Amino acid sequence: MKRSKTELGILGEAMARQYLQNRKCNIVDHNFRCALGEIDLVVRKDRAFRFVEVKYRTTPEYGLPQESVVRRKQRRIRNAAIVWLKNRRLPIDAEVHFDVIAITEHAGERKYEYIEDAF
Repeated sequence: MKRSKTELGILGEAMARQYLQNRKCNIVDHNFRCALGEIDLVVRKDRAFRFVEVKYRTTPEYGLPQESVVRRKQRRIRNAAIVWLKNRRLPIDAEVHFDVIAITEHAGERKYEYIEDAF
């Protein structure tokens, strides 16, 4: 049975949350949306906030998942991060990082690539 894009997104984000929690990261928020963009996961690790874009692919047909985080997408994530920080009355100059977690699953094999400071 083929899953919808939404179902794949939900599944990928759940896998990413588990992966990060297993690495002692504290998930602060997920699926934050505003007019300027969206953030899949907000993670607190040490003193920094990490805004994590999750990309999940079940076929190599369209290239590596992380290749789809293009400049336009990066800009939207950065803008959404500013709104997220302001909404929580956190300083705009708080230590932040923008990461990508790329998950591929093909022929029953799942691989994770966590790219810190991806952009």
